[in-house]
Amino acid sequence: MIKSLSVSNYALIEHLEITLPEGLIIITGETGAGKSILLGAISLLMGSKCDTGVLKNENKNCIVEAEFNTTPDSSMTLLFENEGIETDKNIVVRRVISPGGKSRSFVNDNPVSLQFLKTLSEYLIDIHAQHQHLLLADSTFQLSVLDSFCGNGPLIEKYTECYKNYNDAVARVKRLTAQLNRSSEESDYDNYVLNQLKEAQLKEGELEELEDEYALLSSAGEIRSSFEEIEKLTNIEDISFVANLKEAVSILNRTSAKFKPASELAERLESCRIELRDIEAEIAKLAESVNLSPERVSILEERISLIYSLMKRHKRDSVKELIDLRDELENKNSSSDNLKFELEEAQKEADHLKRERDRSAEKLRESRESSLKRFADVVTYNIRELEMPHAQFIAELEDLPDFGAMGSEGVRFMFSANKNVQVRELNKIASGGEMSRIMLCLKTLNVNTIGTPTMIFDEIDTGVSGRIADKMGNLLVELSKNLQIFAITHLPQIASKGGTHLLVYKDIEEGGVTKTKIKEISGSEREEEIARMLSGSQVTNAAFENARELLKNGNNLN
Repeated sequence: MIKSLSVSNYALIEHLEITLPEGLIIITGETGAGKSILLGAISLLMGSKCDTGVLKNENKNCIVEAEFNTTPDSSMTLLFENEGIETDKNIVVRRVISPGGKSRSFVNDNPVSLQFLKTLSEYLIDIHAQHQHLLLADSTFQLSVLDSFCGNGPLIEKYTECYKNYNDAVARVKRLTAQLNRSSEESDYDNYVLNQLKEAQLKEGELEELEDEYALLSSAGEIRSSFEEIEKLTNIEDISFVANLKEAVSILNRTSAKFKPASELAERLESCRIELRDIEAEIAKLAESVNLSPERVSILEERISLIYSLMKRHKRDSVKELIDLRDELENKNSSSDNLKFELEEAQKEADHLKRERDRSAEKLRESRESSLKRFADVVTYNIRELEMPHAQFIAELEDLPDFGAMGSEGVRFMFSANKNVQVRELNKIASGGEMSRIMLCLKTLNVNTIGTPTMIFDEIDTGVSGRIADKMGNLLVELSKNLQIFAITHLPQIASKGGTHLLVYKDIEEGGVTKTKIKEISGSEREEEIARMLSGSQVTNAAFENARELLKNGNNLN
């Protein structure tokens, strides 16, 4: 329940503080006094949108704060834990709107997001605003009312999980299928390229070796001629230059016996002879190694041409990059095989989850079907108690073209207010006053399954009066025995119910400044307000008498 409410600088409200009790709280006031303003301020705490137009003073912050007393359930506790906020029975919610339009939200002095505020409000307040009875035409709302009556909360939770899991699985199958299709479209060309590269039997560094060999073989004739020319120079007229040196060494050795410097020359010349002999042998060997092979040159030309052709075709700059491409395509083939297996497994999982969803939906349908007639009978009985003795209310399940977030079927509310009039869809036949009564009946019906400790009715009495209003007031009293109920009303029959009556009024202060204020009234003040509602601006003695009688009867219900 809301224990207290504080509003500053909101619309016509400069500052307002009020402590709120349990039970039924009646809120009245003349048209334009600001009853809707008060509701708007509370809506800010529920995360509704706002702008700087709500600021009474454009240079100050707008602050709305309320203290709630509640017993957190497991889901609410989890909500707080996920936000890092300590759970407590007393929850203080504050919303601040700055002159610049920036909004800040706090729960127990912890800054929170607007989405958190919206989620939290679902545990704290249920507002039935003016014209919200139009929800009765909404199929989702109708189904939620039926499920609430059936106590289908656990079944809905289970189905929602199955529905989500199946949809996630289907999305995964579609994603994998698309990947596999793209892979299949590319696979023929990829395999063609892969076979080319495999047949080429490429080796890293191969191109450099081939080009070196090709350069050698291309100049083999010239290289061999050079070596042969050198051989001729060392063997002039078939006389070996090395042999001549050997003879010169022998002469020097003989001379050294008579002339010692000749010995040193002999040693030096012998050293030269040995080196020249080795060079001569190496030249002969190299000349022999240089083969003239046109066939090998042709092979090299073809191989080099193939490699350059592959590099150009596949836009690669080296043999290594071609090898990397080959490995990449091999891995891609392997990935495609893995993708096929993954898709098969994903499809099996989706089939399994579909069966789970279908079973869960069937249990939900069975629960709805088993309670459908009882639900309609109870609603019909309650409606008839509100001065519609011949009313008929029927709830019909209808199959949906596909599974939805709430199951495989929807529900239609059928209604007739008059005797011998065939039932038709509720939103097509019921008047505004009838809609208001039906909505109140549905709210009363689900009082035990309403998750919020506080409900606010903003003129749910639209389109009704007299005895109907009196009976609607009695229903509000019944609701207030289990919940804190706020009833914003313009009907004296309802205003006379409940133990707490708040009056919203305008006060014009010095300087002609208009302010909206609120105060609790009782005794003669409450009699006067009820009398005003009965007779208008001219309050008569008869209106006072009638007001006292209404209050007396209303107090007997509390």
